Amino acid sequence: MALKRMAQLRSYAQFMAYCDSVGADLPCDEVAVLGPESALAQPYRYRGRLLSNRFAALPMEGWDGSADGRPTDLTRRRWRRFGISGAKLIWGGEAVAVRHDGRANARQLVINETTVGDLADLRQGLLEAHSERFGKADDLLVGLQLTHSGRFCRPNSARLEPAVLYRHPLLDEKFQVDDDSLVMSDGEIESLIEDFGRAAVLAQQAGYDFIDIKHCHGYLGHEFLSAVDRPGRYGGSFENRSRFLRETVELVRTLAPGLDIGLRLSAVDWIPFQPGADRIGVPAPFDGGRYPYAFGGDGSGVGYDLSEPRRLLALLQALDIQLVCITVGSPYYNFHIQRPAVFPPSDGYLLPEDPLAGVARQIKITAELKAGFPDLTIVGSGYTYLQDWLPNVAGAVLSAGMADFVGLGRMMLSYPELPADLLAGQPLRRKRICRTFSDCTTAPRNGMVSGCYPLDEYYKSSDGYERLMAVKKAATVR
Repeated sequence: MALKRMAQLRSYAQFMAYCDSVGADLPCDEVAVLGPESALAQPYRYRGRLLSNRFAALPMEGWDGSADGRPTDLTRRRWRRFGISGAKLIWGGEAVAVRHDGRANARQLVINETTVGDLADLRQGLLEAHSERFGKADDLLVGLQLTHSGRFCRPNSARLEPAVLYRHPLLDEKFQVDDDSLVMSDGEIESLIEDFGRAAVLAQQAGYDFIDIKHCHGYLGHEFLSAVDRPGRYGGSFENRSRFLRETVELVRTLAPGLDIGLRLSAVDWIPFQPGADRIGVPAPFDGGRYPYAFGGDGSGVGYDLSEPRRLLALLQALDIQLVCITVGSPYYNFHIQRPAVFPPSDGYLLPEDPLAGVARQIKITAELKAGFPDLTIVGSGYTYLQDWLPNVAGAVLSAGMADFVGLGRMMLSYPELPADLLAGQPLRRKRICRTFSDCTTAPRNGMVSGCYPLDEYYKSSDGYERLMAVKKAATVR
């Protein structure tokens, strides 16, 4: 596949022609409108609060906390950079485990009675940074993403210590699930719901405006939605597969009245991919005919059907949950549809499609769901790969009502001031734009802390930089 990088597409005609050539149907303004007249700068009223722009900082999985789940100086630095971004919606800030054994890595944050003060300070540092830059911080909506990592738990070391909801015919072998004892019982799930309830109380005490009950990217909340083979109260029917969500929401509302709730959702999933003979990603072989384990999938493994995602959004409306952030897939087994990038992580596969096709797919799915649920506050994902063309596409999406907020993840690591620059009418600083080298994924998967090693001088000058380059070189040789 002859891939053109975004930096090579310097004119609107070039960009649109290339999109057409790779089958990426993207809305795009020929000239990006910047400053106060931009669609990105328009206010949005949410539950009586006026947010003055349409940028959201998306939650990322930090790999730089302490062994006991507290923020470190690196964590605080990242959150202060969220504050100076100018985004008014801080979606979850970071994935925070509701208990130790649910951590996705041994340096992920944990919320409990001993860490709640640190998490309150983390939020306060973000507010202070925002106030120092913009004069006030009483117009931010700041949440905390609560999670249990399920089959991707690594709470103590690089070794997987999974907890799953069902035996998966493809993922079990890939992620070392070889014992039925790793399948959580209904009683263990009920105990976990209590952990989410306690975590919500602590998040409210720490001052957060809302919690996100994470249902994306293959982690435990997301796995409930695909537990079609699980017997009992939490599997099989849609009603049972959504029971964890319903019971968690009910408990949170009882224990932490007034705390708002959001949901980050992988609205579509695909079959796991693996390297083919030429290292290009291909769907893993599946002998069962119709592939049933992809929530929002059409059974083929590589297509989507929004019937059940629409049922879930209707359920969210009935539960009075208005905040919904749409994403797709998982970084662990089909990263190219979830986090389009020009370079894959070192432990991934080569691209089976142009990343723009993945961006277009996410934007289309989000738009279809927004059209069906106009009263929900919908945040879109996948925009970082657009790079120089981000303001053109994001503005067109918002103008067309295809989403309410544009979410930024990886871009916040390399160029946190991007929202502030665009809102002030300034052009993008091209040397700060994330070029999706995937180093922010490759580094932590190889024992280094998370960060933007190519473009953030703090990380580029660190000891981890040389280690990262060696890891990437070895991967290239293979």
